[in-house]
Amino acid sequence: MHKTSEPTKDVFDSGRRGLRHDGVRRANEKTVLTVVAFNSGVSNAEIARISGLAPQTVSAILIDLERQGLISRGPVLRGRRGQPATPILLNEDGGMAIGVEIGWRHLDVVLLSMHARVLRHHHAEHDYPDAKTIFETIGALVKDVTSDLTPTQKGRLLDLGLSMPCALAESLHLLGAPDEQISMWRNHDPVQALKARTGLDVTMFNDGNAGCWAELIAIAPPRPANIVYLLVSHFIAAGIVVDGVLWEGQTGNAAELGSILIDLPGQPPQVAHRVASIWALRNQLEAAGHCTADVPGKALEQAVPAPEAEQWIGNAARALAQVIYNTTTVLEQPLVVVDTILSRETTIRLSERVDVELKALPRRNLSGPRVVPGQLGGLAPAIGAAELPLFRRYF
Repeated sequence: MHKTSEPTKDVFDSGRRGLRHDGVRRANEKTVLTVVAFNSGVSNAEIARISGLAPQTVSAILIDLERQGLISRGPVLRGRRGQPATPILLNEDGGMAIGVEIGWRHLDVVLLSMHARVLRHHHAEHDYPDAKTIFETIGALVKDVTSDLTPTQKGRLLDLGLSMPCALAESLHLLGAPDEQISMWRNHDPVQALKARTGLDVTMFNDGNAGCWAELIAIAPPRPANIVYLLVSHFIAAGIVVDGVLWEGQTGNAAELGSILIDLPGQPPQVAHRVASIWALRNQLEAAGHCTADVPGKALEQAVPAPEAEQWIGNAARALAQVIYNTTTVLEQPLVVVDTILSRETTIRLSERVDVELKALPRRNLSGPRVVPGQLGGLAPAIGAAELPLFRRYF
């Protein structure tokens, strides 16, 4: 049996060598800034070793980056062998971004710093996203969360990342939305709507992809090259990182893992969304005579009787284990991150149960992947939506 190996090198230090020939100054700047961002306090010599660039090239680039306000220099470190080293640090105010998630039954808006720290956050719940009002609401919230920024900070706020489910219009009827809303969402351009209301560059991402990226950044180094991410939200949001690259596909909606067919005892084959989701939990509770229509997502757990909760966790774990099993047959030794929009306690219980169910499935020549609970919960898609434009602009 081959054991799953733990990474020994952070994915952001692997395979990202600087390019030395003429005309690639910008690429080399991004290489150096990436090394600094993911290796806080590195010296000039360490940056050169990790990036593969000449020390003289690194020195020149660091001067430019410092002039742009993207890095700072810490106190000189003495007492080591060789010349005293100056630690290079990423300037937290060097760049900022807004992250927005339009979820099935919630809206999150975050202001993120260059250190991926949430500076401001607004959360609201809705029965369904109202296409008539939601973009005006987001525009007002962006103005609110940036109201106390200095002029310099506002000058560094350039990007807004928007995360949404890929099939929002097609599935709104499951939330009881009127046909008018479905038609409006089909004809809306969310990117242009938010550009007009915020004046920022807007990039749209699938909610699972954004959440996956946020969880990758949140992992303590060394970060693995391959990740499977599953977020149990109103439906299942999912993402995959392959060899350090977020797999978005041609449409940006790759890794729709919630649509994988699963098979539970005594039930016909069905997609995982219908078993391992908050929508499935609500349906289960309604069938048992409990009214949950007006219960917000964050309060749902408190309204779930213990037997129903245990039944849902068991079925969800079996479904997610089958999703992971099928996914990992084509992805080499991934780390599997299982998260929920529910409490941390429930997230840990579910991830542990998924691990048990996964180990019970047959395997040939390979041990199963490592399953860990996510760190960011339901805020991951909004955080990732802010991180991705920052990363692509600067790193």
